[in-house]
Amino acid sequence: MTTVPIAEAKARFSQLIQDVTKGHDVIVTRGVGREPVAALIPISAYRTGQGIRLGLAAAWTPDTPEDPQWELSDEQFLEA
Repeated sequence: MTTVPIAEAKARFSQLIQDVTKGHDVIVTRGVGREPVAALIPISAYRTGQGIRLGLAAAWTPDTPEDPQWELSDEQFLEA
C-alpha cells in the first residue's frame, strides 16, 4: 500500500493509476498529520466490496437467536 499527500497524488496521478491497475492500493492524505482522506483501489475490489472499509458496516446489525447464551454482561464483554 502506498500513502501519498494530495499534492503528490495530483502530480503523479497517472503513475498512481498504473500502480492501482497492478493491484496496489493508494491512500491519499492531507495536512501535517497526514490524515487519510481517500483511497484509490482496483475496480475489482470496489465492485466486490473488498475495498470498502468501515462505515457501511456501521448500520448493520446481526440477527441473533432469542437465547440467553447470546447475552453477555458488560464484564463478560470486556473480558472477551
